[in-house]
Amino acid sequence: MEIRRIAGALGAEVLGVDLSRDFSAEGIRRAFLEHQVIFFRDQALDPAQFMAFARTMGKPVEYPFVKGIAGFPEVIEVKKLEHERHAFGGIWHSDTAYLDEPPMGSMLLAREIPPYGGDTLFASQYLAYEALSGEMKKLLSGLKGVNSSSKADVTRTREDMVKEYARSYEAEHPVVRTHPETGRKALYVNFGHTVRFAGMTDEESAPLLEFLFRHQIKPEFTCRFSWRVGSLAFWDNRCAQHNPVNDYHGHRRVMHRITLAGDRPR
Repeated sequence: MEIRRIAGALGAEVLGVDLSRDFSAEGIRRAFLEHQVIFFRDQALDPAQFMAFARTMGKPVEYPFVKGIAGFPEVIEVKKLEHERHAFGGIWHSDTAYLDEPPMGSMLLAREIPPYGGDTLFASQYLAYEALSGEMKKLLSGLKGVNSSSKADVTRTREDMVKEYARSYEAEHPVVRTHPETGRKALYVNFGHTVRFAGMTDEESAPLLEFLFRHQIKPEFTCRFSWRVGSLAFWDNRCAQHNPVNDYHGHRRVMHRITLAGDRPR
């Protein structure tokens, strides 16, 4: 197994691994924790094999707004069709931060890709936090963010998937969280879900949140991944954000995703 970094901030390709056969789960887990998002190429996995790999990394859980594929409730289809203009989850975010226990990680496997475009951007929230001034770190250390599933319509970009769901989720989490495995601190607000600081109004919260939203996705904190059929990405929602680039109108993109259970941010 070879690990090849793709950017200075985060992200690495894992080479020489067939996830349908024997592999070093320990080595993959180390790479995941070190690089925040890891990528595999040419993985011809059926849903059962995809689930089997996911179980070696964590506990697959159902996504709250989208039904799973037939026979695999924890595997959801993320797709944009030829006639659609909006991409599912098409803004910067960390998955389902509006849950009391947001996911540890997410996996995305490419089934169909457009002839061009459709890349995904990732941003290191370790680096975003570490680049802040000492006084800003002090200010943020006592704050909690209120995260809502209804904020930015991440889950409503495909109406046919979500129209039967009326429930809204909301949760408060520390603005700066400590990663439970690495011990590093990461910024934990995101444009997709964070609406205000606990104990403050939306208006009072807006200036600081707007600064943080701009700051945490600076180019020097990011990497970019170009998909091929059979490509698989595995990212750490506790310290990384992602944003699928919606630049392939008129073409079809179909992915399978698995979400892994996490714990309450601290």
